[in-house]
Amino acid sequence: MQTIMDYLAAVLARARMVLPVSFGVIDIVEICLIAVFVYYMMLWVKNTRAYMLLKGIVFVVLFLLVAELFHMNTILWIFSQLSVVLITGILVIFQPELRSMLEQLGEKKIITNVIPFDSSRDVEERLNDRTIGELIHAAYAMGEVKTGALIVVEQKIILKEYEKTGIPLDSVVSSQLLINIFEHNTPLHDGAVIVRDNRIVAATCYLPLSDNLSLSKSLGTRHRAAVGISEVSDALTIVVSEETGKISYSMAGAIHTGVTPSQLRDALNSIKRKPEQKEDAGKFKLWKGRGKNEEKAGK
Repeated sequence: MQTIMDYLAAVLARARMVLPVSFGVIDIVEICLIAVFVYYMMLWVKNTRAYMLLKGIVFVVLFLLVAELFHMNTILWIFSQLSVVLITGILVIFQPELRSMLEQLGEKKIITNVIPFDSSRDVEERLNDRTIGELIHAAYAMGEVKTGALIVVEQKIILKEYEKTGIPLDSVVSSQLLINIFEHNTPLHDGAVIVRDNRIVAATCYLPLSDNLSLSKSLGTRHRAAVGISEVSDALTIVVSEETGKISYSMAGAIHTGVTPSQLRDALNSIKRKPEQKEDAGKFKLWKGRGKNEEKAGK
């Protein structure tokens, strides 16, 4: 414990030497730029699989602190030798997420993202009652005629990586549109539909297949894709079986087959709200017309 305290004391002493004596406008600008960078980094970590990486890094740091505390020199030496390899491995594994982050950073309008003037979309709910009703109606209508379908409802983790594999739509969710998308021999029927904030953002998206050996052999590719996306994200995926017409949904690496409409509604209601944004709802509201158009489309 004394070693850690001595180390912290040395860091603080070094910080006092580095900090400028005077505090001016440039220092304020620097603080603001660092705050913006940290904000976008935290947002990226929260919305991607990097969140899992962050938890792993925190565990490793705690392990190293324990090793330092008890003077486990062999473990510390091994980690010091492997540090460069581990950093390289992390960069290789998370190369798609890092590339996506840089692309999004280049596309963003910094001012409009820091000050969110446009709040025309419903920020409190990722799904409203109308959208839930349309999803359920479409699923069971397709189940009656045995039309296969795969509908991914996004939650906190943004599925940009998989959205880019499909065709962008940005349409209000409706049962008629979903039925038409998955109709046999239509250009968009193959692949998955991704739903985000009450809108269909893309169709014909390719999803990762699960390697879980405990899954039933009777489950087809659609079901394995539904489980696969639930293993790498927090999305809820609705599956309509082309062979049996039964409705299933997957979430958190598990699949629930042959569910009733009420069970599917309960599952969708469980992910309906965005509790982390509840306090921010109603702030910075400037109407741009899109919200009213969506309400009219739902009536």
